[in-house]
Amino acid sequence: MFAKCKTLIFLLAICTACTAQAADITGAGSSAAKPLYTLWSDFYSKSGSPKLNYQPVGSSAGIKQIKEKAVDFGASDVALSAEDMKTFKLICFPSAISGVVPVINLPGIKQGELQLTGEVLADIFARKITKWNDPAIVALNHGVTLPKLAIVTVVRQDGSGTTYNFTDYLSKISRPWKDAYGRNFTIAWPGDATQVKGSSGIVGAVKQTAGAIGYVDYNYVVQDKLNYAKVQNRDGKYVAPTGEAFESALSNSSWKTQATFEEMLTDKPGMHTWPITMGTFVIVPQTANDPERMIATLKFFTWAFLKGDTLVNNIDFVRLPDRVQARIYNEFTQITDSSGKPLQWNFQ
Repeated sequence: MFAKCKTLIFLLAICTACTAQAADITGAGSSAAKPLYTLWSDFYSKSGSPKLNYQPVGSSAGIKQIKEKAVDFGASDVALSAEDMKTFKLICFPSAISGVVPVINLPGIKQGELQLTGEVLADIFARKITKWNDPAIVALNHGVTLPKLAIVTVVRQDGSGTTYNFTDYLSKISRPWKDAYGRNFTIAWPGDATQVKGSSGIVGAVKQTAGAIGYVDYNYVVQDKLNYAKVQNRDGKYVAPTGEAFESALSNSSWKTQATFEEMLTDKPGMHTWPITMGTFVIVPQTANDPERMIATLKFFTWAFLKGDTLVNNIDFVRLPDRVQARIYNEFTQITDSSGKPLQWNFQ
């Protein structure tokens, strides 16, 4: 039913063909979303369609660049606020679902063997817990021999949506964390934290440092074969990050029932829910100063939703519910040229 609704709205949204050859598309922002947009672009361009030039500069920088109209779209792992959308005349929509994962380099510990609660995670990154054999960690891991290693926290220096989602979760779980650090794209980390740029920076630093812990999007865990910790969710279950666990968080939100996507997906209920689930988002102008480039961008994401869905699950993201995709197509129809007229295009 929803698939039919999606198709109907899409058919209503498309108009007459644009005959001009579209230029390549430029985007910038979320480093977590880079593998997704790169894969989509590789398949999309094989048919002679425009290529995507995407720069994984971090969510904050991506938002800044789209506000300055320096790129065709910005990418963020946090939805743009209603105030910013109104002020800068922008439209924001999700492209897929994933999750933030605490990754570790802990000799002698197998992947997913370590268990952590949100409270202990907060204390580790606040530097209240500085040894892997601290009693608070030992108490959560009966039968696991934890090394007598110093904990090295690896964090993002640049403005990051992954950081925003991670610290949003910590703020919901730990009042001391919320009061001292809060949630944001950038955090005033403790002075001894190892600060790096980009998700790749986190991966490299964690791999090279015994005793390290950092946080990255799940697709990097799979791609780089990283060790990770299970995290206790709201229902008290220690769960591993998986597509099914992200889907569980999605199912226990209003995204599926009401097609809303402004709601954070962290700390959702559900026995199988991953507690640090997140969406990744695209931001485009509501008024197209260059209709040709805007049409090329809309065609790219329309193709991604209609034909690239299967690719999403293949790289450990979760596709959007049909209700959400239908809402996105409807919002595409609100984009106009500088004279206020709807863009004239079709998807071919």
